[in-house]
Amino acid sequence: MSTVVPTTNRILATEAEVELARDVLERLGGPGGELFVTEPKQSPQPLPVEIGRLLQHVLESMANGSDVTIMTIPQELTTSAAAALLGVSRPTLIKMARDGRIASHKVGSHLRFVSRDVLAERSARREREREAFRHLRELSDD
Repeated sequence: MSTVVPTTNRILATEAEVELARDVLERLGGPGGELFVTEPKQSPQPLPVEIGRLLQHVLESMANGSDVTIMTIPQELTTSAAAALLGVSRPTLIKMARDGRIASHKVGSHLRFVSRDVLAERSARREREREAFRHLRELSDD
């Protein structure tokens, strides 16, 4: 049986593409610039604001020399895929589900997870880690 895992496509920008991203950002004039899609023999169509923000974020990352990673995640994840996204072992994930720390449901005899629940748990976990680190820094400053 195969495991469904998120697929990732990494874009390594060339120096010319980095310069192009900087140029586009400069022409946009900062946050809030409106983006349009143009096609031959059609009038320009504005992109939805959410898509524009996403593209602007990608351009800003490229302009700063960062790699851009795009992931597609299925709506329903296996225990292996969910554990990989969280950076925990399968047994730990199953214990989290049993303890009610993350929502899950059964498909036959197998646990499945909704990707948005897994991503929310990952964000919450990262925030808890940041808070613990801030607390440690405060203790060391005293």
